[in-house]
Amino acid sequence: MCSPTLGPVTRHPSPLPAALTDLRRTLVMGVVNVTPDSFSDGGRWYEPAAAVAHARELLADGADLLDVGGESTRPGALRVPVDEERRRVLPVIAELASAGAVVSVDTTRARVAADAVAAGAHVINDVSGGLADPDMYRVVAETGAVYVAMHWRGHADVMDSLATYDDVVLDVRDELAQRLDALVGAGADPAQVVLDPGLGFAKPGSDNWPLLAHLDVLAALGRPVLVGASRKRFLGHLLADADGRPAPPERRDGATAAVSALAAAAGAWCVRVHDVAGSADAVRVADAWAAARADAHGSGGAHGSGGTHASGGRSGGRSGGTVDPSGTVGTGTGAAGAPRQDGEHGV
Repeated sequence: MCSPTLGPVTRHPSPLPAALTDLRRTLVMGVVNVTPDSFSDGGRWYEPAAAVAHARELLADGADLLDVGGESTRPGALRVPVDEERRRVLPVIAELASAGAVVSVDTTRARVAADAVAAGAHVINDVSGGLADPDMYRVVAETGAVYVAMHWRGHADVMDSLATYDDVVLDVRDELAQRLDALVGAGADPAQVVLDPGLGFAKPGSDNWPLLAHLDVLAALGRPVLVGASRKRFLGHLLADADGRPAPPERRDGATAAVSALAAAAGAWCVRVHDVAGSADAVRVADAWAAARADAHGSGGAHGSGGTHASGGRSGGRSGGTVDPSGTVGTGTGAAGAPRQDGEHGV
């Protein structure tokens, strides 16, 4: 296996608005948990009005798109009825989409996915990669929405017992290749598909680092890659205190931003995070770094001597979504250096 190297971000999936596809850097997806039992925020955004307000804060912090979910996938979590999941997410998606935000629905259910797309969602983010609902691939093909297929082996209450691999990188690659083949066989366009290694899902801490270090192996399948490391257990264990107690979720944001920078440098299409501001900065640092390397090599100077370096980043300042006085949200990139307005899945 070769190590990932700095290079261009894998092409965008389709269809997405030009506000996103015109960007050359890694995108930042902000997490909006409309659940009472999330591992990360513990129900702070459970009511629709609170979830919408939080989503606007994430846009102001630099989110390019928003991932709205109504069912916790933390280890041991039990499933919620489909109608309850719909009740939680559909009003939030409809309000954000009507205001101009690019929205993803975080669901494993075909019915919820179809209703979310009808309400304005552009992306279906399915942590089961279609394995939890046999109708999901039909919905993907019929709606034409962008579809994130994550590596998955079982629901939250059993996944920790399924973490057995010969080679975690190659096994995850091969299982995602099977998902991609099944999607195309069901009538989906390969251009719709994004792949996600499923960090923390049926993977103990030690298995997550090789996946991050070899994103190029997944990208070799020819599809964009989404990385969802935000606040996950393996980061908590990495940051454990002297007594071995894992860092709590809210203390993992610095490590999350570091992963975002490295994932962006490796060419990830998108990072999915709770704390948007740190990762919005991180992907822009990675973008500027890659641009400088490309300029140096393009000018013939190994260290940039005698070369011309363009000023400024390729993708502008950090402000991702915007909020005008009327409360409308948008997805522009903002002016370079513009001040940020202050304003959170995973395992």
